[in-house]
Amino acid sequence: MTKISILGCGWLGFPLAKALLENGFSVNGSTTSIEKFLTLENIGISPFLIELGEDVIKGNVSEFLDESQILIIDIPPKLRGTATENFVAKIKNLIPFIEKSGVKKVVFVSSTSVYSDEFGLVTEETIVNPDTESGKQLVACEQLLQNTSHLETTVLRFGGLIGADRNPIRFLAGRTNIENPNAPINLIHQEDCIGIILKIIESNCWGETFNAVAPFHPSREDYYTDKAKEYNLEPPIFVASKTSVGKTILSDKLEKVLNYQFLKDTL
Repeated sequence: MTKISILGCGWLGFPLAKALLENGFSVNGSTTSIEKFLTLENIGISPFLIELGEDVIKGNVSEFLDESQILIIDIPPKLRGTATENFVAKIKNLIPFIEKSGVKKVVFVSSTSVYSDEFGLVTEETIVNPDTESGKQLVACEQLLQNTSHLETTVLRFGGLIGADRNPIRFLAGRTNIENPNAPINLIHQEDCIGIILKIIESNCWGETFNAVAPFHPSREDYYTDKAKEYNLEPPIFVASKTSVGKTILSDKLEKVLNYQFLKDTL
């Protein structure tokens, strides 16, 4: 039985772990929470308390990776607001443990924030030019992993993550003076995030980089106005005093190479 380790069993990693179990894989899962540790254990995931730090890693990483053929790294950088962590240092600390383990294949969950907002149509061939510190550190981590010898790393650049319990309208409802009304949305549903990772493993597709965004790009104003009505929330108010800027992320490569069909092609 193939064993897979998931570093970060959070909003995406936890349901992904359950899906992998259902598909016959053995799963190690990491968390930083005692409560989540017990939840993982109760559904058949081998749980580990692991916390990546900039200087040291807390927890038994060697045992977490032991006998795993595949590692999925799903721990987003904490760089919003005033947070200033060195995410690159955390990944650098992890790599020696991966190299000493039996892991040969890695899925690294990245983000479309590696691209500048000023682009038009964006493919994997578009030069990365991140506007944010988070995007800059993700680019560095992608390169670290893909340049590590003896590892085959596939990078997934997800758009904005949404799901049954998660949509940006809950934070935008009732807000005013929101810019970029005509910028396109670039979102992906949790079900497709999981489906794509399962497809990568099933297809044995390693050493690739994929954009992963639903082929659905209405304007921000149209989409969030409609979502406010759907959720019975106060609609956000957009302003068009400045010209809207924004990229349209294309996932054509993913659909072609993996023969993947989006489960949620409208959101």
